[in-house]
Amino acid sequence: MEINSIKIPKTQYDIYPLITQRWSPRSFDDKPISEEQLAELFEAASWAASAFNGQPWEYIYAFRGTEAFEMFWDLLKPGNQPWAKNASVLVLSIANRDMGNGGINPWAEHDLGMANAQLLLQAKHRDIYGHMMAGFDRQKAIEILNLSEFQNPVCLIALGYLGAPEKLEEPYRSKEHAPRNRKMVEEFTRELR
Repeated sequence: MEINSIKIPKTQYDIYPLITQRWSPRSFDDKPISEEQLAELFEAASWAASAFNGQPWEYIYAFRGTEAFEMFWDLLKPGNQPWAKNASVLVLSIANRDMGNGGINPWAEHDLGMANAQLLLQAKHRDIYGHMMAGFDRQKAIEILNLSEFQNPVCLIALGYLGAPEKLEEPYRSKEHAPRNRKMVEEFTRELR
């Protein structure tokens, strides 16, 4: 059975296929992502909604085979390192909370999440997959990149073309073959009357 067919969920409602087909693999192929392709993904992110059109997202990226990639890889927690090393690109997504007028943007992380979602959907449109990781050393990232007090590194994203699950060691191989699931809509919504 093809891995994508395992990962496409059965939904209760008619959900747009690009949404249901997006998932977070751990196995990446050796095929590189070009700078132009990556720029396309960042442009898709740029069209996300944001409070006051502040666009508080920043992305710092590194291609596999570079010292910068190794630096990002070194920031990852041990559970992410074995498989993330095969990604084509590692991207640090940052919420910039500086409103530009001396104020703090309390919606920056939300808006960055919107941008990240659009980046991942555009990636899937091009058969590129992304896996967002909270498991990294945020403080070390702040220090190495000399980020300001306003710049909050939220997640590292591994991007690449889908690889064969058999390339992975356990427990990652089994996770790649596991079906996806989500809470039922009734479990996280309620009508206010």
